[in-house]
Amino acid sequence: MGSVGADIGGHLSTAPRRPRTGRAGPGPYRVAAGYRPSLRRVALHRVERGDGPRVVLVHGFTQTLASWRPVADDLAADHRVVLVDAPGHGASAAVRADLATTAGLLAEAGGRAVYVGYSMGGRMVLRLALDRPDLVAGLVLIGATAGIDDPVERAARRRSDEALARRIEDEGVTSFLEGWLAQPLFHGLPDDPAERRARATNTPEGLASSLRHAGTGTMDPPWWDDLPRVSAPTVVLTGGHDAKFTALGRRLVAGIGNPAALRVVPDVGHAVPLQAPAAVAAAVRSLTASGGGASPG
Repeated sequence: MGSVGADIGGHLSTAPRRPRTGRAGPGPYRVAAGYRPSLRRVALHRVERGDGPRVVLVHGFTQTLASWRPVADDLAADHRVVLVDAPGHGASAAVRADLATTAGLLAEAGGRAVYVGYSMGGRMVLRLALDRPDLVAGLVLIGATAGIDDPVERAARRRSDEALARRIEDEGVTSFLEGWLAQPLFHGLPDDPAERRARATNTPEGLASSLRHAGTGTMDPPWWDDLPRVSAPTVVLTGGHDAKFTALGRRLVAGIGNPAALRVVPDVGHAVPLQAPAAVAAAVRSLTASGGGASPG
């Protein structure tokens, strides 16, 4: 299955971003919040596998849908698995979208389903659960947050992400990935050549746009006060070695309330889908087995 089109409530333009280094390139689709709907249509690339309750998997920053392979291989035995390339990534590299617009694009790509989001993908599926609760039969948030409370820190994060975006544009993806994956956040991540090759297929322009449009600093104001509106059964997954996101996970569960539960996966860090794919599959099955899944689509 390829891309699916969606009319979206954003402004689209094929005007290229002003090049910083004199390099010209094709103008990507741009989506900005606050504009009237356009007649143009954009789409997120997706791949579907298996049969059974519908599950949509949304990856993290610098990944592609291929990063879900171990989880998808497990779930496809008894689920309809929808793998999506997020805006700025993989075969959706030309799509420029903020988090609210991304939620709309996910709704078109996935329909009613259990939605699973890792890190950046967690922000995207959380926004969908807030905006379109009718489509979210269940929610798995992995290493996710509802935003940065302090406005000064949010502004600092946006500046930091802008600096990262410029670095990607200047250095290229391969060089950037060396530093990105060396962060303490990814300590213990196994060296998987296939995973690195998949990440390296991303474009500098796409990854830079993702940071600018969908970074944590763009959650302004943050969504903590909105969490009681999440009505879907929710599992929040974190790695036992990821103290920061385990603390954020506890706060997510407290904010969402009764439909939510925290599961801390021992002996892994932030990248739970790569380090403990069976734990992710088990979280999904706990929702679909209890009636939280959607009918096959």
